[in-house]
Amino acid sequence: MSLQDLAHADEEMHECIDNCLEAAQACEWCADACADHGEEMAECIRLCRDVADLATLHARLMARDSDYHGDLAAVCADACEACAEECEQFDHEHCQVCADVLPECAESCRNMAN
Repeated sequence: MSLQDLAHADEEMHECIDNCLEAAQACEWCADACADHGEEMAECIRLCRDVADLATLHARLMARDSDYHGDLAAVCADACEACAEECEQFDHEHCQVCADVLPECAESCRNMAN
């Protein structure tokens, strides 16, 4: 049995779980790297940390078929969009990776919220 065999998870949910985990990894990297760039990166760090926590929690709630994952999906999507917008402002590689990864996570989370 693999994770793809979970009875409650369809292809759309599996994709969202993968996107959330990728977003969390990108945001953890970005937040850590931004810490070396001074105070001007404070908002980027905050948003990246929020996304990393929300996306990880959302993935966990989907994996266990929680009744609350749909509610959290909308919040996660909002956070991904805000973080992507913030990261787009900076030329650092880690920020650009976030800006590239987060819109896809936001879209799949929005689909889970509906």
